[in-house]
Amino acid sequence: MKIRIFITGGTFDKEYNMLNGQLYFKDTHLPELLEKGRNLVPVEIRTLMMVDSLEMTEEDRALIAYQCEQCEEERIVITHGTDTMDQTARVLAQTVKNKTVVITGAMIPIKFGSSDGLFNLGSALAFAQTLPHGIYVAMNGRCFNWDNVRKNRQTGVFEELK
Repeated sequence: MKIRIFITGGTFDKEYNMLNGQLYFKDTHLPELLEKGRNLVPVEIRTLMMVDSLEMTEEDRALIAYQCEQCEEERIVITHGTDTMDQTARVLAQTVKNKTVVITGAMIPIKFGSSDGLFNLGSALAFAQTLPHGIYVAMNGRCFNWDNVRKNRQTGVFEELK
């Protein structure tokens, strides 16, 4: 069972500029993370965009949904910025059928060394293999249905709405 991984950017793939203190995108860190995690699950990786999720447009979300619909794999992981995962999940739930899609990300950039990204990626891969068709958000070892999750901006964790 091959899993398709779509990369969209987010904190997951940000780099830190030591000269001006800004975060920016250079390239994805996903192949390196899969190697570090000793991943043995067959994957097909495709970068769709490298954007901060706060800058993601409805056209970007439509592209993500289209790519999910069109790919041959039934199991998909999307790396995404944490601020608008719920918005993308809503679009996917309206358009993507008969596939298992797990959206994940990181609160701390991978390049910072103490990121939650590797753990979240591993969890998302496991959830994508085992969950029934549907749209999910996976963060911090937990998996949420797309319509029952929010990012708590005070605590920095994802939680159920109800």
